[in-house]
Amino acid sequence: MAIVAQKSKGLTDKETHYCPGCTHGIIHKLVAEVLEELDVLGETIGVAPVGCSVLAYDYFNCDMHEASHGRAPAVATGIKRVMPDKVVFTYQGDGDLASIGTAEIVHVAHRGEKITTIFVNNAIYGMTGGQMAPTTLIGQRATTAPLGRTVEHSGMPLRVSEMLATITGAVFVERVSVDTPANIRKAKKAIKEAFQCQLEGKGFSIVEVLSTCPTNWGMTPIDSLKWLQDNLIPYYPLGNFRKPGEVK
Repeated sequence: MAIVAQKSKGLTDKETHYCPGCTHGIIHKLVAEVLEELDVLGETIGVAPVGCSVLAYDYFNCDMHEASHGRAPAVATGIKRVMPDKVVFTYQGDGDLASIGTAEIVHVAHRGEKITTIFVNNAIYGMTGGQMAPTTLIGQRATTAPLGRTVEHSGMPLRVSEMLATITGAVFVERVSVDTPANIRKAKKAIKEAFQCQLEGKGFSIVEVLSTCPTNWGMTPIDSLKWLQDNLIPYYPLGNFRKPGEVK
């Protein structure tokens, strides 16, 4: 009997802790498949900081390193510089990367560190209780913004990909989503390109993935996908913002 589909060797058999409807599992699957297809699982070191992905070391079938909240890019820099032959990636949420870790992600891009970042943007702090993140939309409610985020109080939501695309050391910057099968296929393509940039020694690469958080959004999994499509994608447009060789 022909095998149509099977679990990637890049994932362990451990059951994940993610909430029902959370799309972290899809993103894990895509990263794992890419690492397997590139035949680098045995040479890969992932870095997971504090956040919903804090237990990612249980799920990825490669070496993993834990980092303090927001510090994954700094830790990954040290690993890559000591072991430049390894494939090094960080897996970070928006509360982690775009808030407490903003300086780290900006300067790792500025230095052109040859690592890859998978940036999961669900517009809210997940693990810590649904607080407002820098990526929370105007009017979106959070535990620290019960009436909804306002421009006057918190400014506009931060568009990380657009910001990093202005930095010369960031050679690959793309925003994708995992809300439909078609977008999932595009997301995998972008993740593969990002890792290929690292393998070719071109510089820093990042893929921002729009994701859902049904629990902290207070929605069903199906409704959260629709909300992502109607609200996140219009403000955070999908597409590539920088490829190797482009000058911006």
